[in-house]
Amino acid sequence: MNIRVNIKEAKQEVINTVRAYLKKDETGAYEIPPERQRPILLMGPPGIGKTAIMEQVARECGISLISYTITHHTRQSAIGLPFISKKEYGGEEHAVTEYTMSEIVASVYDQIEISGIREGILFLDEINCVSETLAPTMLQFLQYKMFGNHKVPDGFIIVTAGNPPQYNKSVRDFDIVTLDRVKRIDIEEDFSVWKEYAYQAGIHGAILSYLEIRKKDFYSVKTQIDGRQFVTARGWEDLSRILKVYEELGIEAGERLCIQYLQDPEIASGFATYYELYCKYRTLYRIPEILEGTMPGENGALRDAPFDEKLSILGLLIDSLNQEFRAYDENKRVQERVLEELLQVRGGLKAAAAGADGAGSSAERAGTPQSAGALVAGRRKRCEEEIARLTKARMLDRDSERVERKVCRRLKEMEKHLALEGSGDPRADFTILKKDFDKAEETRKEDIVTADRHLTNSFRFLSATFGEGQEIVLFLSELAAGYYSLKFVNECGNDAYYRYNRLLLLRDRREALQQEALDLLAL
Repeated sequence: MNIRVNIKEAKQEVINTVRAYLKKDETGAYEIPPERQRPILLMGPPGIGKTAIMEQVARECGISLISYTITHHTRQSAIGLPFISKKEYGGEEHAVTEYTMSEIVASVYDQIEISGIREGILFLDEINCVSETLAPTMLQFLQYKMFGNHKVPDGFIIVTAGNPPQYNKSVRDFDIVTLDRVKRIDIEEDFSVWKEYAYQAGIHGAILSYLEIRKKDFYSVKTQIDGRQFVTARGWEDLSRILKVYEELGIEAGERLCIQYLQDPEIASGFATYYELYCKYRTLYRIPEILEGTMPGENGALRDAPFDEKLSILGLLIDSLNQEFRAYDENKRVQERVLEELLQVRGGLKAAAAGADGAGSSAERAGTPQSAGALVAGRRKRCEEEIARLTKARMLDRDSERVERKVCRRLKEMEKHLALEGSGDPRADFTILKKDFDKAEETRKEDIVTADRHLTNSFRFLSATFGEGQEIVLFLSELAAGYYSLKFVNECGNDAYYRYNRLLLLRDRREALQQEALDLLAL
């Protein structure tokens, strides 16, 4: 029986393998020769995030990623097209068949040219669902890392993924010879692990609250008379994105939308009903007023409400707070990057001033940007080029791309500001840039104060409504489980969080001691 791991554990296994395969000895050769580096085979249900973890692994390891769904390929695109060449054997010339380079292998070389990075991951999804004509090519690839006559470059690690036969009728079993040449990792779905990712990815609060109540609905595959009914992690994430956009546009989202992503009528209907209530609670319990501390003190109706309803309120509070915590993290990263760019501009201005004082030839001085505006424009252009390069290399996640694009936008605004108010004097122009930066920093600090106040008021509301019961415990647990909430508290602090955390720890310790005493009395 194969040992099954969750997606988080699988990711760490892949990272460990990448690090081991790319380790070199003192001569610069790989410790494990490329021909002995077994391709990784990830086997698990569809839609649990196998492709997503490949992107994360590549970014964390600082290497490139090339990804293909192999079922989209024909034998010709995989191994190349045949052509006739001439070769001499035994003094006689013969016509022989050769093949052009595989599209897949060529894409690896293209990626090296684009990114300048010579190591990476070649990820092939649905490896065990290829057509009959392509199957022998895939076996050759897994065994020898070659498509036709062309080998995958050294430094590129092969990772493949497939679905077990119960999820796909097109699955073909690998023979022992092939399986003995791969490193197989079997993955299973796990809501608790996905929830960690979901908080960081900003999954809609209604989805997280619903799945907290009905964990069995997180992943489901059923075979019915009229076909397959299924719900996957991918479905929940995609539904989350469309729900958020629908809300921004003021478009009503109901069961008809849900079933387009949750292809199980029962689960889609259950979530649609819950989502309607979730939206109703957002209005009924006036979440913005709770956050601002202006909610009336009498909350008897909520205190006596069903537990599902209480969880919904907690979810609404967590969702609203997490939006602020995510914004805090993004704004901080943008400010740090803008500061880096401004320091480069200041360095350029100093270098230009030094050149103007006589250091270097007139030709050298002529090639040096003399104005702050030109330096800012140069830094913006460099930033845009780096975004394009890293995006093509798939080394930039969505959040980091947002940060970099905001940095470019800020630099463009500074260019405009200098064009309107700049005098050409380096010192005065840099003062304009610093004022722009300081103004954004002041706004950022005001947002921190607001987020801190909203978190404190949430604790006050929950304490006044429920006392120090399980609701506060759940609220603290969700904050501690969230990537951005925990980061905000660790970096900015919050007295209410620390106070209630200490109280609950002391209560838990007191209850544990009481239980120990009871156990001793029972002896």
